[in-house]
Amino acid sequence: MTVRPEDVRRILVIKLRAVGDVVLSTLVLPNLRRAYPSSSIDFLTEVPSVDVLRNHPDVDRTVVYDRRTMSSTGLIRAIRRGRYDLIIDLFGNPRTALVTRLSGARFRVGYNFRGRSYAYNIVVTPRGGEVHNTQFNLDALEHIGVPIADRTLRFYYSADDARYVERALAGSGLQQGLLVGVNAGGGWYTKRWHLRDFAALADRIHERFGWSIVLPWGPGQEGDVETIARHTRTAPWIPPATTLPQLAALLARCAYVVSNDSGPMHIAAAVGTPVLGIFGPTRPELQGPYGEANRTVRNESLGCLGCNLTSCPIGNPCMNDLSVDTVFAAFEELQRSNPERPSIYDHVTDSHPRL
Repeated sequence: MTVRPEDVRRILVIKLRAVGDVVLSTLVLPNLRRAYPSSSIDFLTEVPSVDVLRNHPDVDRTVVYDRRTMSSTGLIRAIRRGRYDLIIDLFGNPRTALVTRLSGARFRVGYNFRGRSYAYNIVVTPRGGEVHNTQFNLDALEHIGVPIADRTLRFYYSADDARYVERALAGSGLQQGLLVGVNAGGGWYTKRWHLRDFAALADRIHERFGWSIVLPWGPGQEGDVETIARHTRTAPWIPPATTLPQLAALLARCAYVVSNDSGPMHIAAAVGTPVLGIFGPTRPELQGPYGEANRTVRNESLGCLGCNLTSCPIGNPCMNDLSVDTVFAAFEELQRSNPERPSIYDHVTDSHPRL
């Protein structure tokens, strides 16, 4: 079914929860803007992911759902007040399906997940186990006749965010020379490589190439990066606390990033920095860093990779038995495939959509 531009004045895109998933969903935005140039585009997400949209030039307003203070009824009322013509539910859990069903929107697009299709009058066959998450999101647009003219994933941050990073680098004497970001964070413990292995990898990279190591961190992760720093010989830099846009500016400043499967991994790829993603329970062909410059590494000796388990009954060998030699060899391949330092600050914007 084609949804014509003349029938749409207000659009709402829904994607809740994890930062990385929201980053990957933003690929729909420039394509919606091209297809519906006269329409406003709002985006419904949760508190941890608000900053993903803060500087995005194709978002007119971010609608924030805080489950601690807002009931489902309150959320439904807020969405009904938006008087949307087109809602695209990229999340598809019971709550967002109900919100979409009761929104009053003329066009309600969502996936045929079990027990959810009642909520939509335009139902998309989900291909979550077949295609990369970016294409999973774009499937919803293609289903309503939106041409996909832009397949470049971007994360936008402001000039102030870039200046914040430059001041921090200047204060640490790191404005000159190449930086390599080493990100040990990750939502599930089954997706996290050992901190001491990250420390050993940081030493190997510094000693082989002479580049400075940066240890980005987020809420609750400061102890982890301090542990990594204590177990290195190379004195990696622990930056000050950052917002997500400031983190994006920092990762853009890096020549390469090595990361667990996590939000920062996707942010790094979205700002154009070549990424080595460390994978185990998740599948890189579905959730890997997006873009041809990037690489992934796994413990290929195992038959249980891609299990999607948040708790491992056999001791998490996909991470525990993944050697530093294997990851360093994959990093060398990343460097050989991307020998030039990437340009930085390509996604700076002074656009500040309303929250």
